[in-house]
Order: sequence, then structure tokens, then C-alpha cells
Amino acid sequence: MQSQISWKVGGQQGEGIESTGELFATAMNRKGYHLYGYRHFSSRIKGGHTNNKIRVSTQPVHAISDDLDILIAFDQETIELNHQEMRKDSIIIADTKAKPEKPADCDTQLIDLPFTSTAKELGTALMKNMVAVGATAALMHLDTNVFETIITHMFEKKGEKVVSMNIEALNEGYRLMQDQLDTIEGDFELEDSNQDAHLYMIGNDAIGLGAITAGSRFMAAYPITPASEIMEYMIENLPKVGGAVVQTEDEIAAANMAIGASYGGVRAFTASAGPGLSLMMEAIGLSGMTETPLVVINTQRGGPSTGLPTKQEQSDLMQMIYGTHGDIPKIVVAPTDAKDAFYLTMEAFNLAEIYQCPVIVLSDLQLSLGKQTVEQLDRDAVSIERGELIQGDIEREEGDKSYFRRYALTESGISPRPIPGLKGGIHHVTGVEHNEEGKTSEDAANRQQQMEKRMRKTEHLLIEDPVEADMPHDAADILYIGFISTKGAIQEGKARLEDQGIKVNHLQIRQLYPFPKETIQKAVDQATKVVVVEHNYQGQLASILKMNVNLGDKLINQTKYDGMPFLPHEIEEKGTEIAKSLKEMN
Repeated sequence: MQSQISWKVGGQQGEGIESTGELFATAMNRKGYHLYGYRHFSSRIKGGHTNNKIRVSTQPVHAISDDLDILIAFDQETIELNHQEMRKDSIIIADTKAKPEKPADCDTQLIDLPFTSTAKELGTALMKNMVAVGATAALMHLDTNVFETIITHMFEKKGEKVVSMNIEALNEGYRLMQDQLDTIEGDFELEDSNQDAHLYMIGNDAIGLGAITAGSRFMAAYPITPASEIMEYMIENLPKVGGAVVQTEDEIAAANMAIGASYGGVRAFTASAGPGLSLMMEAIGLSGMTETPLVVINTQRGGPSTGLPTKQEQSDLMQMIYGTHGDIPKIVVAPTDAKDAFYLTMEAFNLAEIYQCPVIVLSDLQLSLGKQTVEQLDRDAVSIERGELIQGDIEREEGDKSYFRRYALTESGISPRPIPGLKGGIHHVTGVEHNEEGKTSEDAANRQQQMEKRMRKTEHLLIEDPVEADMPHDAADILYIGFISTKGAIQEGKARLEDQGIKVNHLQIRQLYPFPKETIQKAVDQATKVVVVEHNYQGQLASILKMNVNLGDKLINQTKYDGMPFLPHEIEEKGTEIAKSLKEMN
């Protein structure tokens, strides 16, 4: 028996690859296993290779596996593109229709089963994915009951006949594989999990749930990969709590509508990806100048321009910190996994209202669309804090008809913020420089005072946990630093390096701006070498570190920009190489 299995299904986009993976993963989740899944898909609606890789384990997992135990291939291209991940004791189960062949450099075992023809005989070729899932269940010695329950739920609205046909296809696939078991080498049976089902969600769903839990009742957005699922989640769920979602004509309108709703006292946000964030930059500046709270979710993807819209990248960091023209207070935070995305999204709404400025939650495609096991969430872990928001009438002396000092100069830089329509709270709002009452002013002294007031708000801002730290060593050989979805691969690579006797510390940065200089400097001082792991060509996170921290000659970049996520072995191999060079130097 195995403690974990890595399974992948591949074929042409539009063939039901995602639903096949979803059925398998849902069943394994209900059996109590921990999962981490990642979809590789083309930037077109139909056609082009796509696959869904799912890691199933009796223990928590936070990264894609290095290799592959089981590959379900609906076409020859799937074998050609994915066989490099397989070992000699792995297995390819291919559709006979594809006339599958092993490439010359592939020594894993291959069997073909008539997925398509069996499905046709049972009613429709569309059920070939059910045949494949049934074959998987037999190979892994899994009871089909849980699969049948999920299939019933999936198709019950289409009638009993459709349900029974799909269950029959599942069981026929099971029988086909059972007939082959004596010819198969290797062990593909999982140890019992002995656990209840976990939450299993993509990062975008966690962000949406976090927004609703934080009290957000309005979202404006324009669809874009990989952010669209946030809007889809909100469309389905926000009306249940009295909220609304507006699909706007573009990202400019989305950001401005969110600002307008926020000005009216509603917790509001928008979500997009790199190209959409470029369009939002002027509106983000408006939020900063008018001191109106705004939460923006940026789900990074491959660029520039349309770039690699369905692939992994982390190349928006500099844009998110420095993209707006002029100086404004701004906060940029980055969750480390789906669970953290829930909590940090909640915190983002608090930060936006407390500091009255734009807050950008920086995600990436791997976190946004990768589906993973999430431990039970605590909706009360982050309390709602609305800062200096005034919600009741403001007492004024009789006859006082002056404007309310909405932008009053305060020591903290944070001014009282009335909800529009409150008695005594009338003030002017403009994106032009203004005085304390909001009236336009180009006076030099006023400009300096208002600029300093705004920037004071976040000068010394430090959220409760600006980094997620794993620091077991006072004097480490290597300190790994990453952000967002690199966490899992770094964690696993770190564990392997520790097994080799290499001392490794790890920081995953959650607050990217203002940068937590002192926290990170302390960690840097405790390491011989600092490896910055990130998905972009220029090493943007490393550049931010160099601007804020004294690194000396410690810095080593580990970048990846081919659209694929980091794998644990890549972290391990780089670390082994560094440790070897350190040993030779000594």
C-alpha cells in the first residue's frame, strides 16, 4: 500500500477532462484523503491539450508531486507530453481508440482499454470519462459506492436514465481493469486515510468566501482568466446575503463602481488579472487620493499583453507596488495558500477601511485555480473593523454651515469618514488635490500637508503576521524566501534538504508593501545564502528585497517563467548545489 498517489488525466480541451478529475478528486476527498490539484489548460475554449493532475495523500500536501503514478490518456498527445513524469513502476492507461504507443524513452507500463467504444455501446461516447474513472477505481482497489453517490448527485436533474447509464459506464470500466490486474506490476492501493472529508476548494472560492464573511456586499468585475471564478462564486452566493454583483463593460468601470459603492459605506471590491489591473491603475490612484477604501484582487498570470493567460506567473509585483502615478498610501498583501486566502481577504477589507486606502490582494494562477484540501475555516478568526467610519448624525453648532473636515490633518493621517447623507457630514470629494474640507486647492503648503497626511497612514504599517516563517535554525545554510503559491514546493524541498543534513530556514512573505524590512533583515542575518524563489524573469521579489534589506553577497535567484509551477525536486536540486558549493568554500 502507498501513503500517496499522483494521478493525472489528459486529452483535448472540451472532452470532459476537468469533470473527470473533479469526479476522482471529490471521491478521494470524501474518503478523507488530503489533495492538491493543478489544471494545465489551453487559452482557447475547445481543443488543445489539457490535463488535470491530482496528488492524493494520507497526510497534508501543499505542492504538485514531482512524478506521476497513474496517467489516464484519452489521446497519444497526452502520452507524448506527460510520460517524462513517470517512473518504471508507474502506469499509463490509454484509450484503445487512440492506438497508444510508448515513446522510445518511456519504460513505464502501458495498457489500453476501450474507453470510447465501451461508452458508445452503453449509450454515448461522452461517458468515456466514467469508464476511465471506473478503471482507476479498480486499479487502486477503491469501492465504487462513493463514485456512484457523486454521479447520482451530478446527473439527478437529467433523470434516472442518465444516472444509471453513467453508473453502468463506471462499473464497466471497473470490470475492464479487473481483467487486467494480473498483468500489472506495481502497487497502486492507498493506505486508509482514517479521516473525515475535508474542505476542498480553489483559491478563488476561498477569496470569495472570505469577502462575503468580511461583510462585502458588492462586487464589480469584468471576466478574465484566472479571476473569473471569483465573480462566478460571488454571483452564486452574494445574493443569498443581500449583496449584488455587476459585470461591467471593462475593468476601468469595475474599479470605479467599487470605489463608488465603498464611498456609500458598502464593503466593495473588484478582481482581475494583469491586463485588467493595468486598466485600473488610474482608479486605484483615485482611491488613494480620495481616501476611499478599495479592495482589489489580482490573480497573476503569464504576460505581457495576452501572454500566457492560462499559465502560472508572478510578474505583476512591481506593477502592484509602483504602478500608480504619483504617491499614494497603498497596501499589498499575498496569501500563501487557499486557507490563508480566506483569512487574508477578510483582513484586506479591514485594512482598506482602517487606513482608507487601496488594498491589493496578490494571488497567482496556481493558487487561484489549483484545488487543494483546506482545514476547517473559522469565520470568527478575523473580526470586522471599520476604522474611523461615522455612521450616525454629526453634532454641529446651530448655524454652522461649513463643510465637514473629511480630510482633517491628524497625527495618524487617518481622518474621520462619514457615510454620505449623514446630517452634518457634507463635504466635497475630488481626485484633484484638496484641502481638509475636500475643496480643490493648489496651495503649496496645503499640498505638502495633505501629501504628508496621506502617506503617514501606512508608514509603519505591519500586519499581525507579515511573513509565514519556518525558522528552526539560528544559523542556517540557506534561507528560502517566496510568496504566494511557491510555499508548498519550498516546504517540501526544504524537508528533503534537511534530511541531507543541510540547515534550511523558510519565509513566505504575506505583506509585500509596505515591506516588513526588520522582520526579513533578522531572518537574512541568520543565513549564509538567501534563495529567492519566484515565477518571473527579472526576479522582481529579489529586487524588492535588495531595495529594503542588506543582503551583502548572500542573494541567489531561483526564477521560473515557462508557465509551469515549481516542483519540489527543483527546490531540492538547487539547494543541494548551493550546499555543495558552500562546503567546497569551507
